[in-house]
Amino acid sequence: MIELPVISAAQVNQAASKTEPATPPKKPNWLRVKLPTGEGYRHVRSLVDNHKLHTICESGNCPNMGECWGAGTATFMILGNICTRSCGFCAVATGRPEPVDFDEPQRVAEAIHLMKVKHAVITSVDRDELKDGGSIIWANTIRAVKALNPDTTLETLIPDFRGQWDNLQRIIEVAPEVVSHNLETVERLTRKVRIQAKYHRSLEVIRRLKEGGVRTKSGIMLGLGEEKEEVLQALRDLADNGCDVVTLGQYLQPTSRHLPVVRFVHPDEFAFYREEGYKMGLDYVESGPLVRSSYHSEKHVIPGYGVNKWKEEKMQTAG
Repeated sequence: MIELPVISAAQVNQAASKTEPATPPKKPNWLRVKLPTGEGYRHVRSLVDNHKLHTICESGNCPNMGECWGAGTATFMILGNICTRSCGFCAVATGRPEPVDFDEPQRVAEAIHLMKVKHAVITSVDRDELKDGGSIIWANTIRAVKALNPDTTLETLIPDFRGQWDNLQRIIEVAPEVVSHNLETVERLTRKVRIQAKYHRSLEVIRRLKEGGVRTKSGIMLGLGEEKEEVLQALRDLADNGCDVVTLGQYLQPTSRHLPVVRFVHPDEFAFYREEGYKMGLDYVESGPLVRSSYHSEKHVIPGYGVNKWKEEKMQTAG
């Protein structure tokens, strides 16, 4: 087992300050969200509180929590809450994780059953200190969720497993409806934004998943200093490597210790990327300032849903 150092707040802050704009941009009004309401939301809220369940929806302060919970969708994080990587955009703590909990798969399955979740998204921290990268717990969790919740569709947002493809194969073999691995940013910014990740390794994850017969998904954050052509190239790279679904959303700085927002991307630019993504042959493009990886993910499991909706919009506009 590799023993990893704890990354201090000062180190993260130092890395972020190298790219900090002289005057931070003011948050625009299109990033405002309504407070969560509705019977579906209140039901899930009470279950989460009463049973002390953990969802990344809350810990990630997701702006779409009310809408997703109201639709019967929730996101869970497995393998602990300490990550072995120190990405400049992520609020999850970095350091030495706790030992693996082999009872976790069943508890996650029971939480999904208890919450009556129609569509579950499961993600995890990176566990680079483990030989299997956490893939055994991943596979066991997927099996447990499917066994106890046969009518619940499932998306898994996985790490790259450091390119150890036997570990990735474990995910392919248990066949969740969608497997997602986020590119996060454009190639030029990858080293700064995802310090221990590699742009082309992430693309290979997508390609290998597709070759394994899996419906694939990835996500990109905007506002970190990328250029428009770089975003288009990232979309082309994903399409060329067999990605089905892509989400694009605005990066928001979690704390002052993280990478700063270089700019707030206008909704019209997000609409442009959606249009271009469909032209490149992507099956579903979810693009907007408040979009997060799991936003509308219950629809991402349906082949043809996004692109057919886009085609209908084009026909209505033309008519």
